[in-house]
Amino acid sequence: MASIQRALSFIRRFRPRPQFATAARSSPLNDSSASFLSTVGLSRRGSNSSASKHRWDPISALVFAGPTAVFVGLGVNTAYAETASDAEPIAATEQGEAYVTGLRRIEDGSVVSNSHTIKWRIFTDKGRELFLKGKIDEAEKFLRSAIDEAKEGFGPRDPHVASSYNNLAEFYRVRKAFEKAEPLYLEAISILEEAFGSDDVRVGAALHNLGQFYLAQRKLEQAQKCYERALKIEGRVLGYGHPDYANTMYHLGMVLHLLGKVKDSETIVEESIKILEEGGLGETTTCIRRMRYLSQMFLSSNRAVEAEKLQRKILHILELSKGWESLDTIVAAEGLALTLQSLGSLSEARDLLERCLEARKKILPHDHIQVAANMLHLGRVAMHKSNHLRKVNISEARGELDKAKTFVDNSIRIAKTVLNCASKNYNSLQSSDNSNGSAKDQHRALVILLQSMDLAGLLDIAKCELLEKGEKNFIFDAELSLRECIAMFKEPRIRCLLNSPDVKSEYLSCLKHLTTMVNENIDGNNERSTALKELRDEALHVEAELSPRRRN
Repeated sequence: MASIQRALSFIRRFRPRPQFATAARSSPLNDSSASFLSTVGLSRRGSNSSASKHRWDPISALVFAGPTAVFVGLGVNTAYAETASDAEPIAATEQGEAYVTGLRRIEDGSVVSNSHTIKWRIFTDKGRELFLKGKIDEAEKFLRSAIDEAKEGFGPRDPHVASSYNNLAEFYRVRKAFEKAEPLYLEAISILEEAFGSDDVRVGAALHNLGQFYLAQRKLEQAQKCYERALKIEGRVLGYGHPDYANTMYHLGMVLHLLGKVKDSETIVEESIKILEEGGLGETTTCIRRMRYLSQMFLSSNRAVEAEKLQRKILHILELSKGWESLDTIVAAEGLALTLQSLGSLSEARDLLERCLEARKKILPHDHIQVAANMLHLGRVAMHKSNHLRKVNISEARGELDKAKTFVDNSIRIAKTVLNCASKNYNSLQSSDNSNGSAKDQHRALVILLQSMDLAGLLDIAKCELLEKGEKNFIFDAELSLRECIAMFKEPRIRCLLNSPDVKSEYLSCLKHLTTMVNENIDGNNERSTALKELRDEALHVEAELSPRRRN
């Protein structure tokens, strides 16, 4: 906590503009120590690299930096289901990507080279190669062997051993074998502390890695301690304007936000962005990603106006740097449009969403799930416009409902098409090789379909409310949507998808809303009302079966 207070105190003071061009020369981490940092495999994560590209789908990959085979995750953000709890993807820095020979120059000028050091390098590279080919068991064997060779060739407490421990720890982290990874991280830190002291920048880098490990498991208190200590080391050694300092500050802000310390977290994340901007890195992928995360923090704190300003800034940067031919720009514009919708600026929101739809159709197939999502957003805006117009102009209000229905019908059609195409691979859905493809496609399509069906029911109710006296009031779309929702539950492939908590939550939400709509329109004991009662009871039975409070 003391590190947080120091960071916040520093933010409140005047801070001169950092000079990154001379940072490497003026920092204690100069030529020999910088190259050694990459040698021992402690590359910094996500500081100023633009190697990771924004995409709509969340994809994770792994690369090994140089022959020391440091695991560095490359990830992308998602605009589909991004939350403030999502961790920033990891990117490689120049130091982490530096090519390091198998010979290591030690501080007294001598060179360590023997059969074990050569094998260490070979085994590490082989582990990387096998991992990237999906041969996990073989990769693990080589990474373990690399540790043994490092101990024999360099000595059991040499920093190269720490590098190998860190590599295997990262391997286990990605495989979610957390219980195996943690002791390896801790041992790597112990070796580095013995070699360089507890306040060395290389120890700070290792602590940052350990903080990432704890953050991934939502062990927030442990992550906070690691980031605070790393921040203290980096501030003193690298300087308070260094991108790596900003990177650790950003991750500490994420942890504080997850711990509910909203004001402190927002202040720290804002400062991490400011450091990058003052260093000429304000238009990098990393900085844009952090601004997006901060905008999500603002939205979760009901600060939509501040979020709007930040989203406009992001969109402006992307329009100039990438243009509307990039999905990054489209996603940024869509995010701004949704914020504007929440603020009641419906006309501007619609204009942006229409431009997004037009741009998407030029880049993607017209039956792509992103197109369906875009149409769903436009349908919601049209419904809000109708609600605003119903007291002013009934005719225009009905016209907006018709527009909304057209968008929703198309969204439902596309989502069903995507679901049906993906279901052809249902038999391979259980295999891990295909789970990141077909399963994710079906997840997205089902969520969009459920949200569209929910909106179709709301449009049905809204249309009935605008009927003149004497006109028949039937909620055909709401009834049809509820029947389809119940029918989905009976399909094995959909039941499989409902194992995902977010999909299950979306399904229950849709089911409950549609059930309420139908129940409120049961009138009397006629044949239609009897059919609706049966439909309602069937829906309640499905809800009870899926409810987390259901007793076995």
